[in-house]
Amino acid sequence: MTDIATSGAFALGNRTVKRMGYGAMQLAGPGVFGPPKDRGAALAVLREAVASGVDHIDTSDFYGPHITNQLIREALHPYPDDLTIVTKVGAVRGSDASWNPALTPADLTRAVHDNLRNLGVPALDVVNLRVIMGSDHGPSEGSIEEQFTALAELQRQGLIRHLGVSNATSAQVAQARGIAKVVCVQNHYNLAHRDDDALIDELAGLHIAYVPFFPLGGFTPLQSSTLSAVAGELGATPMQVALAWLLRRAPNVLLIPGTSSLDHLHENLSAAGFKLSDEALAKLDVVGEKTVQ
Repeated sequence: MTDIATSGAFALGNRTVKRMGYGAMQLAGPGVFGPPKDRGAALAVLREAVASGVDHIDTSDFYGPHITNQLIREALHPYPDDLTIVTKVGAVRGSDASWNPALTPADLTRAVHDNLRNLGVPALDVVNLRVIMGSDHGPSEGSIEEQFTALAELQRQGLIRHLGVSNATSAQVAQARGIAKVVCVQNHYNLAHRDDDALIDELAGLHIAYVPFFPLGGFTPLQSSTLSAVAGELGATPMQVALAWLLRRAPNVLLIPGTSSLDHLHENLSAAGFKLSDEALAKLDVVGEKTVQ
């Protein structure tokens, strides 16, 4: 069994979770659409993640759609008391596997009820509003008042315990915080993609969790000769080093690397106990500096 307790912990809503969690996106079929190739293997990965100490799982009902939530329920329900399941709303999948905004109050209400039903819970631990403003689906400025207010109303009804935002700018985080308490921000961030450096530090000062999506590069895995060289020196894989770097980045960073492989699951979780020297850290920091120039 892999020990992930050495990565420390951080508050996520009214709970404290280990900083190494698990992201369920890759459990769906190719392109995060349709069922997995091996349903039994997907269920085994979820069960092994929890058995290995994971107490924070990230999901969404638009993964599949509905697939990952149904797998989580089949594998883990009734859920351990210390397990926090974080989901997100704000998009739907087209029949062609497209990702489409679904941000009206009615859309968001429907999505919350879909998540409740497919996860089999009376209330959702944490719901992130996935902000989609621009055509490229990256962060883009614009008001989220109507959308976040709708989720805050569902929270007041007792259907959601805590709220967060995803794919959001600093201004949107501030706007959300003016409407209801924000417990986490989930944005694109990794060793090579570091646009959110200032936001991470701002959130750390506010004791708000920052959860990087695509921590290993997403659909295009991280490629860096420096990363590979440091990994070779340390006797680790590049992906383990990339995760270890994120854990060193700030104490409020919570990781949710995803995989559909038991071997990769253990490889990812073992990065929680991996300590980077200051020398290795300095070499890796240059990767981000070269990227943002």
